[in-house]
Amino acid sequence: MTATELVQAYYTAFNTGDMPAFLDLLTDDVVHHINQGERQIGKATFAAFMDKMNRCYRERLTDIVVMQNAEGTRAAAEFVVHGEYLADDEGLPPANGQTYVLPAGAFFEIKNGKVARISNYYNLNDWVAQVG
Repeated sequence: MTATELVQAYYTAFNTGDMPAFLDLLTDDVVHHINQGERQIGKATFAAFMDKMNRCYRERLTDIVVMQNAEGTRAAAEFVVHGEYLADDEGLPPANGQTYVLPAGAFFEIKNGKVARISNYYNLNDWVAQVG
């Protein structure tokens, strides 16, 4: 599987809510750079992050464009997030089912056919303005 195919499979699993398939695409020591937040390491930590995200948000990604380097060790994606804010997330405005549409991007490092690093980026101020 190419890096582009791997990232496309990652987002397909995300969009279908198939968390076992989603997590299976990650290395055990995956590094996750959270937008405007901390750096987390490990598949179990990433799974816990996704549990919280799935409790607080319902999101679907569209207009996904994926690019990779010639070696297939790095990839980038640009997409649009269509979401619903379901439950309060610490430090953010209260949730009451607000919807949002947000452009976003991500960068990936690929090792041995799996995602070894993911860094997500979006405009948090834009999100707050939409749900606030």
